[in-house]
Formats: sequence, C-alpha cells, structure tokens
Amino acid sequence: MEIKKFGVVGAGQMGNGIAQVAAASGLSVLMSDISEQFLARGLASIEKNLGRAVEKGKLAADERAAILGRINTTTDLAAMAEVDFVVEAAVEREDLKFKIFRDLDAACPPAVILATNTSSIPIGRIAAQTGRPEKVIGMHFMNPVPVMKLVEVIRGLATSDATFATTWELCLKFAKTPAEAADYPGFIANRILLPMINEAIYCLFHGVGKPEDIDTVMKLGMNHPMGPLALADLIGLDTCLAIMETLHDGFKDSKYRPCPLLRKYVEAGWLGRKSGRGFYQY
Repeated sequence: MEIKKFGVVGAGQMGNGIAQVAAASGLSVLMSDISEQFLARGLASIEKNLGRAVEKGKLAADERAAILGRINTTTDLAAMAEVDFVVEAAVEREDLKFKIFRDLDAACPPAVILATNTSSIPIGRIAAQTGRPEKVIGMHFMNPVPVMKLVEVIRGLATSDATFATTWELCLKFAKTPAEAADYPGFIANRILLPMINEAIYCLFHGVGKPEDIDTVMKLGMNHPMGPLALADLIGLDTCLAIMETLHDGFKDSKYRPCPLLRKYVEAGWLGRKSGRGFYQY
C-alpha cells in the first residue's frame, strides 16, 4: 500500500516530531489537535527544530520551507478521512486513546491504517475499540523524534502481515530503524527503561543519593548519555507514572509498583521540563 498523505493526531512533543519526520520524508502531513493554540505551539516547535538544522548547515533553507509547506493542521478529527495512514500521539491515557480510535474508525475509509504511538498500552486493547483490528498497529517513536533513530513496531493479536509490512517500510522511509516487539505492557523499551527510572526514584525516596549523584553514577558508571532522573524529567513524570501504572496493572507484579515519590510529584504538578520543575528545576 502506497502512503502519500500521513495523519498525526496530537501536536505535542511527540506528535509534532512525528509530523516533522513524515514531512521531511516527502509526505503530505495533516496534524490535528483539539485547539488552534496547541497546533500553533506544535508548528512553532517544528519551525524551531528545522531552523536549528539550517543554522548548523544540516538543512538548506529551501528544504526547510518545503518541509513546512507539506504540513497542514486541523482541529477537526474527521478531516483524517483524507489520509492514507494515521498515527495517534495523544497523552498516555487509555480512555482518551480509546475515544480517538473509535472516532478515527468512524471517520477514516476502511483501507486506512490506524497506528498508535502509545508507550505502554497493549495494542490489542486499543484495536478492540475499532472495526478494523487487522489495520491497527503500534508505532512507538522515541523522544526527541527527529533525533532518535528507533521505532518499536508492535503487532496486536489481529494485526495483518500487510499492515505490519506497510508500517515497517514507513519507518525506513522516515530514516528510522524499526524493531519488532510483542504486544505486552511496555513492549521492550519501557518494560526495561521505566523500572530502572522507577528504581532511581526509589533511591532518591530512600535517601540513597541526591538527584545529581544518582544521575552521575548512571552516566559515568554505566555510560548512559543522560541520568535516569534527568531523563524522567524529559519524558514527563506524568507519562512515567502512567507507564508504571500500566506495567503494574498489566503484570500484577509488585516490582512494577510506582514509587510513592513519583506519584507525589505528579500530584503536585511537578512534571519535569514541561512544567519547569521535576527532579530538577528548569
């Protein structure tokens, strides 16, 4: 199946990054969100990213203009009827994603593939909200999308081989490296990453070390490019909590219990970089 027009639901950090790489690959992109304000913010982020690439000599000014020219926006989800393939990149809330997929299923022609950028929610559960489970798939990009090369591709129980093949080829078109993961809570990346971050938060909670020391140990001792607490702030502590809750609910194993300090920060509105405060102040 040839993809010419690509849809993205959500203009936030992940959504605008996905829209950028899709437009950079030559596709016509339609990015939607619930308000013009969110769309304007998403476009501004794309413009900033591309502008930085031009300044560094990695992108020509006319290429920047061409990429931006391929991105259109809408606040009407029904407009996704125009696209050949759509990726949902809303916040990590099951109820919200379920509603979006029911609405997309109603709006899009039967041939359209519906992908989700969920970082932890089982694909089969999302696919069950639609009448086309064979055309629902996980396409989990890493943050920041324009920089990170990995995309986890996750089949639901009913996902067809044709849907999988089209999604895999799309990853390659985006100059990404796809990796296949089975449909378990957290898939591969977050089943490994988030418990590590959660354990780092427990170290802080128990007074084993200060944030800077915990991150220094992991950067210099384990050669990680970023410490787990700084990474949690980048991801968003609300997203970290949502993923840990999905892991805990899905496996019913106490090793996935979110640290009480993580929950306390989220309840206080300390969400990391996006709120100006998390384990560090920004």
